[in-house]
Amino acid sequence: MAEPLRNYQTRTVPGARVDADIDQGLRVYMIKVYNLMGLGLLITGLAAVGTIMLATTTNPAAAVATLPSGEMLTSFGYAIFASPLKWVVMLAPLAAVFFLSFRVQSMSVSAAQTTFWIYAGLVGLSLSSIFLVYTTASISQTFFATAAAFGALSLFGYTTKRDLTAMGSFLIMGVFGIIIASVINIFLQSSALSFAVSAIGVLVFAGLTAYDTQKIKEMYFEGDQYEVAGRKAIMGALTLYLDFINLFMFLLQFMGDRR
Repeated sequence: MAEPLRNYQTRTVPGARVDADIDQGLRVYMIKVYNLMGLGLLITGLAAVGTIMLATTTNPAAAVATLPSGEMLTSFGYAIFASPLKWVVMLAPLAAVFFLSFRVQSMSVSAAQTTFWIYAGLVGLSLSSIFLVYTTASISQTFFATAAAFGALSLFGYTTKRDLTAMGSFLIMGVFGIIIASVINIFLQSSALSFAVSAIGVLVFAGLTAYDTQKIKEMYFEGDQYEVAGRKAIMGALTLYLDFINLFMFLLQFMGDRR
């Protein structure tokens, strides 16, 4: 009876070793995705804080304009917040993310990663204006609340055995609905519609966080070459970065204390 048992063990152990190698490779891949995303968020935060420090002043002699909230703008602040240059600041991140999304397959890993860092910096430049609208304390509180929610939702997406594909398709349609409603509200200026968009936005990007995490996990393939695996990790980081930023912005509309 000992011989069949020994043969069985010989047959199964290599398979178990392969599974262990795949699991280890997947963990390394996902850690890389989260590290890239986290560094992107750090660059965004530093860019936003640095921008608002350069854009505002407490010295009336150095101010070129004063906002209704009492914030005094420097010439740099006036240029990016009040002059026509503000449209460049707003649209530059959109141009960068489209460039990265469409060109990533033909870019080297280092070039794609550099583009991602540039994009994260441009987002920080654009988001710096939230410091003119919301208190610093409420921005910090919302950020940590977003981080906690994102962590839980991403963990669910990583560990769940449920296929989230159907939910993902529904949520992507929800994103288009949010965009359309937001454009309409530019003309209507309806507070009720704005509240509804914010509420739906929180739900949609909460769901997308779990869905995208599962999708990124399923994109992993042990046999990928360095360049392919690197591009996948960067695009995965970009996807989760966008989920985090959008979840943060919609939550800020609920939790943020206005100046």
